[in-house]
Amino acid sequence: MKPARIEMKDKIDQLLAVLDKDIKHVEQSLTCLNDLRSFVIKRDTVALAGLLEKIRAESDNYVANELKRLSLRKELADAFDCEPQQMNLSKLEANAPEQDKAQINRRKAKLTRLTKKLRQEHIATVMLLAECGRLNRLLVKTIFDTNTNSTVTYDSNGTAARQAGTAFVNLQF
Repeated sequence: MKPARIEMKDKIDQLLAVLDKDIKHVEQSLTCLNDLRSFVIKRDTVALAGLLEKIRAESDNYVANELKRLSLRKELADAFDCEPQQMNLSKLEANAPEQDKAQINRRKAKLTRLTKKLRQEHIATVMLLAECGRLNRLLVKTIFDTNTNSTVTYDSNGTAARQAGTAFVNLQF
């Protein structure tokens, strides 16, 4: 093998390892989104706080993989004589040696599937959190809103008495 071919093979192998880490990261993100929704529904604030701390730590650790991918992308773009923005997995697959094409294709297909699923899960999580926020605002407005026309209270006999301009909860200490 020529030195240029050996160097290209090494770069592709390094990129495949980075893509494997990307796949693992997306899978972990999917698990975290499922856990997040579960903890929100269960109102488990302790587990939710732990999950958010775990997410922060993982995102800090993942930065090195992103930098490695960007560096390899630039090096491969130079090898294929194109701009780094033009270098993608499809172009790499089309120009890679035959023995690497199948591996690149498998990772590309898996990443495509996982990112599509991540997009769907993200939307579901956003919708759940938006609905929780809406319900919380409605609840707070219902409890603390003094601008209602009348409030219904009941006396000891169980008869309704309407009182205008009173709050459900006394906010003064």
